[in-house]
Amino acid sequence: MNPDCYPITALPHVSLLYRDYVSGNWEKLRAFYPEAAANDGQWMKNAPQMELARRAAIVDLLRGQNRNFGGGAATEANLDRLAAGAGAVVTGQQVALFGGPLLTLMKAATAIHLAAEATRAGHPHVPIFWLASEDHDFDEVNQATFPCGNDITTLRLPAVAEGRPVGNLPFGDAILPLLDRLRRCLGENAVTDLIATLYTPTATFASAFAALMARIFSRHGLILIDPSSRPFHALSASTLRSAIEDADELHAALLERGHALEQASYHAQVMVAESSSPLFLIDEATGVRTALKKVARGQWSAGPAHCTTADLVAILDAAPERLSPNALLRPVLQDTLLPTSAYIGGPAEIAYFAQSQVLYRRILGRTTPVLPRYSATLLDPAMAQLLHKHALTLPDVFTTPDALAHRLGARAMPVEAKRKLAAAGSALHDELEAIAAWMRAQDEGLGHAADIAASKMLYQMNRLRRLSANFQLQRDQSLRRHADALCLNLFPNGNLQERVLAGVSVLAQHDLSLIDTLVEQARTGQCGHHAVYL
Repeated sequence: MNPDCYPITALPHVSLLYRDYVSGNWEKLRAFYPEAAANDGQWMKNAPQMELARRAAIVDLLRGQNRNFGGGAATEANLDRLAAGAGAVVTGQQVALFGGPLLTLMKAATAIHLAAEATRAGHPHVPIFWLASEDHDFDEVNQATFPCGNDITTLRLPAVAEGRPVGNLPFGDAILPLLDRLRRCLGENAVTDLIATLYTPTATFASAFAALMARIFSRHGLILIDPSSRPFHALSASTLRSAIEDADELHAALLERGHALEQASYHAQVMVAESSSPLFLIDEATGVRTALKKVARGQWSAGPAHCTTADLVAILDAAPERLSPNALLRPVLQDTLLPTSAYIGGPAEIAYFAQSQVLYRRILGRTTPVLPRYSATLLDPAMAQLLHKHALTLPDVFTTPDALAHRLGARAMPVEAKRKLAAAGSALHDELEAIAAWMRAQDEGLGHAADIAASKMLYQMNRLRRLSANFQLQRDQSLRRHADALCLNLFPNGNLQERVLAGVSVLAQHDLSLIDTLVEQARTGQCGHHAVYL
């Protein structure tokens, strides 16, 4: 295994906030992340304390869930450690079809790696994966993307029961043709056999996802938590109550934090409107999850329905599972339940924490450090060989297939042709610059006309380069095929591989032993992205 490390600036579509966080610009970020020393290992020494009875109750719930999910001996051992006082390294993801994108596996691998690292350092920790089963955005979880021949394909389930939390939605018979297409794309192997066993018409998004993760990470003892049940909501009632009763104070703090982020040239990941709150209400009859809005003192609305603060407190006491956190409150509710020393997040979650920190401080009186998840592109031998053949680095592939093909064509031109084009282009640029400078000195209008004319001539010079590169592409059709293959596998649909391709597609190609590699390699730090050669 020989991973290359690239800085965060080499990645496309990276926000300023995430770039500064991964780069360790704490002087600028400390106001938003008071636990900004998270990357120095201090986090592992500060596992939150929890009263024994509460810890025992939570572990009992987790033990029951993980046995149902198919967790093995390593998970039972980690639950014993949690019961004995171990801290938690937590991560999570939506319960997407067939396990979601590759980054889901990388999140879990990072939590496992860091929990083991803390334990070796004398600070016992266990890895916990939070199933975001209460989310109701069906379009974000009903699909999975796979390599299929010389293309990639996206498998989708038809929409059902829109607006309801996705976790408890059964797949129905619509899952069966997707399983057939999955096998045609990925072949008959242990991974597709496992998926076919778990993804049945009666299974739900949460149950199938959890069972898949439990088996994939069985050797590493990953603990899974589905927080949507009444017992977990009852144990987190203090946080839900604060979100109701202290809504005005919390809302003002979030508005202030959003303004501070904008003043620092960052962005607020979650838009906080004048009437918004960090809570959703699940309708008792329909199961639809609707955002709660604070419309006046003591008055709330959930869609067309209206209620009072007293009504919400009564719901909390009688049926706490009907109250659900938004993205900003979720980590606070999570850490009401778990002794979390560090959370593993991607770019969006790290941005959430810049806002959630004000909720942490007011509700829990502490802030959980957040660490960036492991980020990598996995290269099989064929892709590694193509990079080497064309003297490319991974960031060179972060472009369009057309742009990469043109680059390969330009590189493949005879040396003498490249020299002539380079010499002509350089000479033309120098001469035009001199002429335009003289004309600008004579007259501003004359100089402007010279600049326009020079721009047109330089464009034609560049056109000659493109024509020469395209001619080379026509002579050597393999260059186009190589560019297409590299972009398809390493930068599919113009995005990082980890964000697009389903994790199980990579496991099907390399078998489940790849998980051991990810866990071993999943280090955090100031390396923005790894290229891992398999």
